[in-house]
Amino acid sequence: MEIAVDDYKISYKITGEGEETVVILQGWGTEFSVYDSVAACISSQYRVLQFDLPGFGASEEPREAWDVDMYADFFLKLMDALKISEAVLLGHSYGGRVIIKLASREELPLKISRIVLVDSAGILPKRTWRQKMKIRRYKVLKKIVNLKLIYKICPELIDEWKSRQGSEDYRNATPMMRQCMVKAVNEDLTELLPKIRQETLLIWGDMDTATPITDAKLMEERIPDAGLAVIPGTGHFCFLEKPGQFAGIMRSYFHIR
Repeated sequence: MEIAVDDYKISYKITGEGEETVVILQGWGTEFSVYDSVAACISSQYRVLQFDLPGFGASEEPREAWDVDMYADFFLKLMDALKISEAVLLGHSYGGRVIIKLASREELPLKISRIVLVDSAGILPKRTWRQKMKIRRYKVLKKIVNLKLIYKICPELIDEWKSRQGSEDYRNATPMMRQCMVKAVNEDLTELLPKIRQETLLIWGDMDTATPITDAKLMEERIPDAGLAVIPGTGHFCFLEKPGQFAGIMRSYFHIR
């Protein structure tokens, strides 16, 4: 299905027929179908909304570089358009960033009843001396390769170098979405965590390298009413790597027989 919000076409679907609504906010660069198994865990007793954020999946990308707050503002407009005034919010990776932003606000038109964060982003990693030097070297090289004269001399070599820079998500993104991504990853949300008032379940893979388990432990410590469930032997997509164990945690938390 599609809905127009602020002149953006947004792709979404709703499954289940429960009285309570659960909204799934996706990770960076995914499409909402990636979370079908997550929705299936609870759709027998809950109404579940899956959708693609602007620039993700089948939804139109932003016309300017959005930061996380702008995505949060857009999400509230989507909830209003779909007439959802109260919901449980479940966020994976980038979706967790958006939820942290929303839940830490003093006033909100949407009532968030509970939160589930799955391998959530939001903690800015401390850079080692080696990483700082690597970034500094990259910035110097970037200035050099952007010189027109240098590019004229060896264009193929420079194009190949550029194609190897940044994470896989960054390389796969469009120019506009790269700007959005840079704004997100450079923002640390640690100080917002104590402002989250809702009961929060953290589900994490202990082998996650994108958002390591240390992030989960910090969130559990800083969020006043938080609990952590760890799925051993899984990474950033723990719900896909061990779907049975993930479903068991979800069904227990949501009291589904």
